[in-house]
Amino acid sequence: MKRVRRWVPSFLLVLPSIILVGIFVYGFIGKTVFASLARVKTKSGRIKAPGGWANYSQLLADDRYQHAMWNLLVLTVVFVAGTMIFGLLWALLLEKGVTGEGFFRSVFLFPMAVSFVAAGVIWRWLLSPAKDGQATGLNQLFVHLGMPGLQSSWYSSGKFNMAAMAIPAIWQLSGYIMALFLAGFRGISEDQREAARVDGASEFKLYWNVLFPQLSPIALSALIIVGHMSMKMFDLIYAIAGQSSYTAEVPATLMWTQMFQLNNPTSAAVNATILLVIVAVVVIPYLVYTNRTEKGGRS
Repeated sequence: MKRVRRWVPSFLLVLPSIILVGIFVYGFIGKTVFASLARVKTKSGRIKAPGGWANYSQLLADDRYQHAMWNLLVLTVVFVAGTMIFGLLWALLLEKGVTGEGFFRSVFLFPMAVSFVAAGVIWRWLLSPAKDGQATGLNQLFVHLGMPGLQSSWYSSGKFNMAAMAIPAIWQLSGYIMALFLAGFRGISEDQREAARVDGASEFKLYWNVLFPQLSPIALSALIIVGHMSMKMFDLIYAIAGQSSYTAEVPATLMWTQMFQLNNPTSAAVNATILLVIVAVVVIPYLVYTNRTEKGGRS
């Protein structure tokens, strides 16, 4: 009876949150999955969605969806690699204790305070595909510097156009990854560094064999965070390329088109469910690994 008295007040305190999450998160997820399996027939008798798993086969076979998935792959690879590399590089520079560290840390973190939409408006001008006499943004800068050969169409054409779209995202989130790595460096005691130096380890070996291995949990967390963010990125792409850009289309923006322009909520639900599964495949193993690690640390 005493145990019941202990947990009942706590349970009642979190009960409203449980109900709201159950309805507005898991309830809507269930509704979306159910809608993705619906059979849709137009008034003229044309079958718009065959129903069941055939809806998924239909979308996966669609050239436009395959194009969106390729764009997402390019965006994710470049975005994840860029944020991890620049974040680690900046953390290494600040970890050395440079003069004015607080200033540089603020400069690197400032882009995170800017919304994706606001950043997208700025980067839409910087990444303008206009060239030569009509050039603006970075292309105009290359012209003024006497390097017109560096002008690019950026996100507007090419098979790897989404690599350019990843530049604003890298600029915005590298500071966050830097903060994670910097906190990891500062959490390693100075005694370990001194012991390695006494044993004759060079600075390279100190970082490679002593410091970097201890940052692997942070690196994994950062990888999961930026990876799942890239998969569901919508607002930055919407702000830069517009709501109906085919060249810069990813599943999240295609979902908008399916829902509000093509009036095809079933395909949009299929698209959303596939995205959910992709994100779950990335996030759930990480959560299981983290939970086991925490339990192992407590035992």
